[in-house]
Amino acid sequence: MEVRLFLGVLSGVMLAGCGKFQNDVNVPLPYYANQLVAECYLQNGVIPQLTITESVPYLDDGQAIAAGSQILKLENGQTVQLPTDVAVTLTLPGGRAMKMIFLPGINPLTGKYFTHIGTAPIVARAGQQFGLDAQDKRGRHITGTTLVPTFVPIDSVRYRFNDLTGDNKKAYFQTKWTDLGTTRDYYRLMLHKGKPANNSETDNTLTDRLFNGQPYSQVTTYRFRPNDTVTATLYHIDSLFYDFRQSIRDARNANGNPFSQPSGIHSTVQGGIGVFAVLVSDQRRVVLK
Repeated sequence: MEVRLFLGVLSGVMLAGCGKFQNDVNVPLPYYANQLVAECYLQNGVIPQLTITESVPYLDDGQAIAAGSQILKLENGQTVQLPTDVAVTLTLPGGRAMKMIFLPGINPLTGKYFTHIGTAPIVARAGQQFGLDAQDKRGRHITGTTLVPTFVPIDSVRYRFNDLTGDNKKAYFQTKWTDLGTTRDYYRLMLHKGKPANNSETDNTLTDRLFNGQPYSQVTTYRFRPNDTVTATLYHIDSLFYDFRQSIRDARNANGNPFSQPSGIHSTVQGGIGVFAVLVSDQRRVVLK
């Protein structure tokens, strides 16, 4: 593949004889084997949904379609490669298997795409284990297990407006909960303004390293307006999911930044890329009067 490198000289005063230099350099790129990418979040009382896509090289032009795959164009104009020959099995607590059906669609509540769907709602209690097995006809095979976290409730939510008026009148929002104290715990707190969807007002992950066994409050800046509806969702997550989210953040920050180290994804699955987790959350919704 030919990569064109441009070297420009910028100066307040252009030196005589200096201009724009251009060199054509052939850079051999290593072979990249496309991997299966899985994203599955289980919830108690909900029919499980799973998304299986396929990774592509960073400089891929999106033109080549692998055998057994199809291209899905998203609403934002991006495209993803969907393998159509992946058989997925969810192992429930007690060992019973649930075959998941390849039936691509959009979740009306979250707005997220999925490729496979289960046949019945699941029951997920703290400490139970679920398993995932996904494999295609080309020998690619993803496996994973996850435990159901303990429910941690939100103790309270509150807000307070500043003393300004008009468009400058804004409120901060505070979410308070109490850490379990007996284990190292990890949390994800999301705040949505209006109807919860993919886009959140804030989305933070944190550990209890500084508040183990103690009440903890997370407070925003003054950013909400009168009559805003704010929904706080607190997830108690495990260390693998926490590491996955941190690695996603680092990879996004490094993307396109020539001064950053490349960051790999800390997957919670084996044999591919992705995340398999059970979501356990508490939620509070408040209209800021």
